[in-house]
Amino acid sequence: MRVKKITVKLKASPYNVLLEHGLLHQGGGQIAKTLGKEPSFTTVVTSSRIRQLWGEKLESSLKQAKLKYAFVEIDDGEPAKHLANVEPLLRRFSQLGMDRNSLVIAFGGGVIGDSVGFAASIYMRGIRVVQVPTTLLAQVDAAIGGKTGVNLSEGKNLVGTFHQPSLVLIDPNVLKTLSDREYRAGVFEVIKCGVIRDEPLFEFLENHFALVLRRDETALMRIISDSVKIKAEIVAADEREGGLRRILNFGHTIGHALEADSDYKKFLHGEAVGWGMTAAAKIGVLCGITPVKVEERIAHLVSSLGPLPKVTASEKNMLRLVQADKKTVLGVPHFILAKQIGRVEITNKVQPSMIEVAIRELHKISASQTGH
Repeated sequence: MRVKKITVKLKASPYNVLLEHGLLHQGGGQIAKTLGKEPSFTTVVTSSRIRQLWGEKLESSLKQAKLKYAFVEIDDGEPAKHLANVEPLLRRFSQLGMDRNSLVIAFGGGVIGDSVGFAASIYMRGIRVVQVPTTLLAQVDAAIGGKTGVNLSEGKNLVGTFHQPSLVLIDPNVLKTLSDREYRAGVFEVIKCGVIRDEPLFEFLENHFALVLRRDETALMRIISDSVKIKAEIVAADEREGGLRRILNFGHTIGHALEADSDYKKFLHGEAVGWGMTAAAKIGVLCGITPVKVEERIAHLVSSLGPLPKVTASEKNMLRLVQADKKTVLGVPHFILAKQIGRVEITNKVQPSMIEVAIRELHKISASQTGH
């Protein structure tokens, strides 16, 4: 097996992202080799579904590596990503006797990765975490970069930390058991990567759409590795989102507001980002930043993934939620808008009327499709 290695080149704590079909079988060995000093105890935090589907393979590799471990199951899904659910997990760490030399493995999708990463960052003021993402969205985005956090009812990811993993293990084989809806949600994040940094990746999605939707192994390696490289480069240049890293939020300002409006129950995160990218493309045109042709390409690729859950949020509530977004500074929302495919800019010049127009556009598109 030839494992692809992509390094997140942080000055203080560089780490590797390993990618290959079947990598889960090597999980324990790769962890033991990477960490050097064997952890005193390893806790794998996952959902009951992921443990049932893939837990045996990871557990077998931990046994082979002679690591002392336990599995802890928690709820996944956006409604579970809440501060109230972190304390029981921290108490479980303590009950298992975990100390500062212990290791946590976040084994699941983005919600597991964010919540477990956050818990690891504050337990005993921070212990090591390895991310083993099991959704496409987590593999191309959430598991890389060290952003952890949970939601408040007032907004998404308002409580969190920066806590970089020691290692990220990506096995595309685990995507075989994803539902079509969950898989497509991840493809939206790949589209985002293409828009912000990589026109060839965007064009690959346009030209090989059927292969991507079929989860062709070669196509998967291409879109995952290209997305990971983009994320790794951006995180290495701006670890704590002081400047460049903010471009990773393309489509997220409206997307997060849609999630909050529906109490995180209607949209998968990637679906909300899909709508958010369509809105951002419209806002970009209104601001004179995004060419109409670019808007059309973005909207077409997003719509090609099939119907999204319908947008019913009111313009008034969406404006309120955008104001509450963590990217808002002194009451002024910041948007990432596309100058062309592969190049974006950050602006605080978006007027409320432009946001309203974009929301009405989402209502119009939503009404014309058959959604969830």
